[in-house]
Amino acid sequence: MIKRDYYEILQVSRSADGVEIKKSYRSLAMECHPDRNKDNPEAEVKFKELCEAYEVLKDDQKRAAYDRYGHAAFENGRNGGGNPFDFGGFSDIFSEVFADFMGGGRSQQASYERDGDDLRYDVSVTLEEAYSGVEKEITFSTTKACETCNGHGTKNGKEAPVCAKCKGRGRTQINRGFMIMETICPDCRGSGRKVSEACKDCGGEGATRYKKDLKVKIPAGVDNGTRVRLAGEGAAGVRGGSVGDLYVFINVKEHKLYHRQGADLYVRMPISMACATLGDSMEIPSVDGRKVEVKIPSGTQTGQRVKIKGEGMPKIQSTDKGDLWVEFKVETPVNLSERQKELMAEFRSLGKEINCQPEEKGFFDKLKGLFG
Repeated sequence: MIKRDYYEILQVSRSADGVEIKKSYRSLAMECHPDRNKDNPEAEVKFKELCEAYEVLKDDQKRAAYDRYGHAAFENGRNGGGNPFDFGGFSDIFSEVFADFMGGGRSQQASYERDGDDLRYDVSVTLEEAYSGVEKEITFSTTKACETCNGHGTKNGKEAPVCAKCKGRGRTQINRGFMIMETICPDCRGSGRKVSEACKDCGGEGATRYKKDLKVKIPAGVDNGTRVRLAGEGAAGVRGGSVGDLYVFINVKEHKLYHRQGADLYVRMPISMACATLGDSMEIPSVDGRKVEVKIPSGTQTGQRVKIKGEGMPKIQSTDKGDLWVEFKVETPVNLSERQKELMAEFRSLGKEINCQPEEKGFFDKLKGLFG
């Protein structure tokens, strides 16, 4: 049986650090845990696969061996011999990370540490900025570990003692006849530790709020809904928990001239009847300020389009660009002088002698068919 790549299973890159690996494992484990997917017979297999990948990648030595030899690193006694994945009960690894999930696993100890929240910030950019990329300065409200108590929330700055009421489980049980109900411990609020004397600066929370200034590099080619992830720039973790991430969501403002669809740009160009008839060329400004030549074919009709390759938006993580589509709108002349009217009248009379309006004959033929 061919084993899947451990990095692929955990949905992380090969350069991911321990915090990213642990965070991804927690998220995926919550999704595919067998207790949450009782109707799916494949859930246990997937969960064991996930635990196996995490067991290797969380350990620096095992990870180094895997990076060098792949799955062969743990076969035929290599790297210390034996099977490194003696799960016994595969919930051991899970309970290591999710100590407070569904009663806390075997140890039944609540997780003392608490990871920081991911944060969101919305940024608006112009189409020109989206074309070239831009650096934006943002200010947002977040938290940092309290310096007075080292993030523990205690007056003395040390870890709080184990809660006497729940014995560190973070949950208490209430007997209701033949039923046993479990609820969050009211003394420690589910942390498994009780802060008897809280830090005066953070009130026992372990974190304080402040305003943070940050420069965000927005890559060229971003579109509405594109998000930029800034690892470790979210809310602070407390009691040893990891810091969350900041996600910057991009909104691209509407442009006066161009309309965007994916990497392609669209513009509607009005042209005179003479230009449409005889053909011509015109210049329009590109998004980055250059001049782009647009050739107008002779006999151009309203709604007809031409494509200018490579004059659209950049594509993220690529050297390619989209295309520019120019749609023509033939304008009927107004406010004519007497001489212009004379020339138009002459043109109309000549049009009856030669077939310069090919659709006109077909249109009137259809009218004759309708009205006899």
